[in-house]
Amino acid sequence: MANNSFGIDLGTSNIKIYNMAEDSILNQKNMLAVRNKKALFAIGDEAYEMYEKAPANIQISYPLNDGVIANIRNMQSLLYEFIKISTNNNVKPADYYIAVPTDVTEVEKRAFGDLIKNAGLKPKKICTVEKGIADAAGIGVGLNEATGVMIVNIGAETTEISVISLGGVVISKLIKAGGVKFDEAIQNIIRRNYNLIIGDKTAANIKHELASGIKEENDLSGMVCGRDVVTGLPIEVEIPSDLIYEALKEPLHTIMDSIKVILERTPPEFARDIIKAGVYVTGGCAQIRNLSDLITKSTGLNVNISENPSESVARGLSRIINNNDYKYLAYNIKDITNSYKK
Repeated sequence: MANNSFGIDLGTSNIKIYNMAEDSILNQKNMLAVRNKKALFAIGDEAYEMYEKAPANIQISYPLNDGVIANIRNMQSLLYEFIKISTNNNVKPADYYIAVPTDVTEVEKRAFGDLIKNAGLKPKKICTVEKGIADAAGIGVGLNEATGVMIVNIGAETTEISVISLGGVVISKLIKAGGVKFDEAIQNIIRRNYNLIIGDKTAANIKHELASGIKEENDLSGMVCGRDVVTGLPIEVEIPSDLIYEALKEPLHTIMDSIKVILERTPPEFARDIIKAGVYVTGGCAQIRNLSDLITKSTGLNVNISENPSESVARGLSRIINNNDYKYLAYNIKDITNSYKK
């Protein structure tokens, strides 16, 4: 039996790592800072604090892009450092369960396994779990019953829409729309309306503060600082919530259209189940204000926003790791028990 097990949700924006020994979830920004192109300078939330403020000799980046690994070497370094943090610098052989999107290729899925194998972690066993299944386990639905459950995971760069039944994915769709697209839309509309250039972090902050799925009857506003396009000088401008609503209307409706496409393709026997249970929404962007009202308006279905939705997949991995009845949900991609020197 392994000394320990870890469940890993490699989000584009945040990485979540469940540590069975501590029964805890580490949740930090999935980014790193490299100084002079070779020396690891900072990781996670610390690197994010430096983002858009670092000098030219410090490169700060996300190793993931659109839900897949874009820089394998950086991701290996980052994963190893996070496991060190999770284990108080006591990295020992363990089992690893990693959540992967359903709609990526087999080559991309193997890359997730290779990531752990080659990160210096000495894994005893590497298993993959489809992200939709881990999501279902995290909210406790659609695992052992012949009942259809629709889950919409709205992440940083992708949204995964799945229908789950009997611990398997019936139908799934991965689209390139999420929090980053929302931030870009906010930056573009502020530049068009105010001749103001703002950074990614400022856009993300104003999104968290003012974003809404439907138009609200209020006078909410927020202050943003940036650089004036005309004068080149820094200025501060008050942004109304109506403008943020207009910015997000198109990317949000892209997600709504994809939800309706999946509903149209879902086998008719699941219709009653989905009408009865509603749609479950997870992911970091699930907390956008009035998002449930928008989905209900678009589909006619009730909506369930999961508790702490950004960690739903990690909680699902924890249940799969700790409950033998759920172990069948994980696919052992390679047994490498004896592939390292003790």
